[in-house]
Amino acid sequence: MRLLDLYCGAGGAAMGYSRAGFEVVGVDIRPQPRYPFAFVQGDALEYLAAHGREFDAIHASPPCQAHTTLRAVDKRDYADFIPETRRLLVASGRPFVIENVPGAPLLSPIRLCGAMFNGLRVYRHRLFESNLLLPEPGHPKGLHKIKATGTQRGRKAHYEAGGFITITGDVGTYCGGAMDIDWMNGNELSQAIPPAYTAWLGYFVIAELLKPGFKRGS
Repeated sequence: MRLLDLYCGAGGAAMGYSRAGFEVVGVDIRPQPRYPFAFVQGDALEYLAAHGREFDAIHASPPCQAHTTLRAVDKRDYADFIPETRRLLVASGRPFVIENVPGAPLLSPIRLCGAMFNGLRVYRHRLFESNLLLPEPGHPKGLHKIKATGTQRGRKAHYEAGGFITITGDVGTYCGGAMDIDWMNGNELSQAIPPAYTAWLGYFVIAELLKPGFKRGS
């Protein structure tokens, strides 16, 4: 089954969907030389409008700056791509998932965090809206020490000592180990989500697509 990965970045979400069993094609306005699958450089919304129906499912990670604390810090206005992305996803008629940060205006989203998945040591909440019913794992409490702030050296020492970390800004590549990502640089990691999140979601999307009566993308 083929999945379209919009606003794909360097491919954290894509890797999870691939592990779940999808053939993935990514689209991003900027070059993504480390994207691990087929890649198209272009406008995500234009590509969705023209080709969305050709895929079996669609994932979208619209830019999140309009919904983060960054907006309050630098006093800039950022475009909100979520409403138009949602409109075109609904019009495509395909199963879809929209990912964004806490505080983004997603509709009835589930929340995923690295603490929910064995092998990850990152505290990174992300919201996921879908036109499918997706389950949300339980969030463990009080199991790990979390390092939310500190110098790059202090955060690395905390991680190497077995602690969980948050990932913001241009981070060190050691953070890839916390997210199970080994192909990105620090700036790309700061924008990525762990593949475990979309591997989890991807299994349920595929299960839905395998139900009798599902019509493949064309």
